[in-house]
Amino acid sequence: MLKIIWMIRALCYKFFFGKFGNLCYMGKPIYLSNIKNVFVGDRVRIYPGARIEVLSDGSIKIGNNVSIGQCLHLISGKQIEIGSNVTVSANVFISDVEHQYENIGVHVMEQPLNRDRVVVGENCFLGYGSVLRAGTVLGAQCVVGANSVVKGIFPDYCVIAGNPAKIIKKYNTVTNTWDRFKG
Repeated sequence: MLKIIWMIRALCYKFFFGKFGNLCYMGKPIYLSNIKNVFVGDRVRIYPGARIEVLSDGSIKIGNNVSIGQCLHLISGKQIEIGSNVTVSANVFISDVEHQYENIGVHVMEQPLNRDRVVVGENCFLGYGSVLRAGTVLGAQCVVGANSVVKGIFPDYCVIAGNPAKIIKKYNTVTNTWDRFKG
């Protein structure tokens, strides 16, 4: 019954988003800002506590069949793309902006933002509490470990973990196994 209420709520939001696909639902409470630049595919499930913020020039694109756990926080000042069939665990933070801090004597919040797009490839899994920083590009079928802080470009079929995150396993297409990465 609760998910039916979430679906009805999603139908009401449909008119405010850039695109809001079919068979989606969204839990409450939720914080939404500048969602005319948010484009959501079909069968997207967003659980309660999401905070989705789009700055003036930013955009967010979410593919089809995406499941997003509780307390997601998205901030876009450029472009965030989440591919189809992605699972995002709870308490995940994804941002394509970072505050500059180099100007001593000026509060960090008053300094300019660095903006660099973030891409999450198809079939990825983002573990609980993970952070994707500006400039991160994940290839297809990547797995991000819980509480990892990710920045950089990562190829298809790898397991990424740590702070700072690095590749710990890659899929071997010859043996069809996930092998420890020695890099």
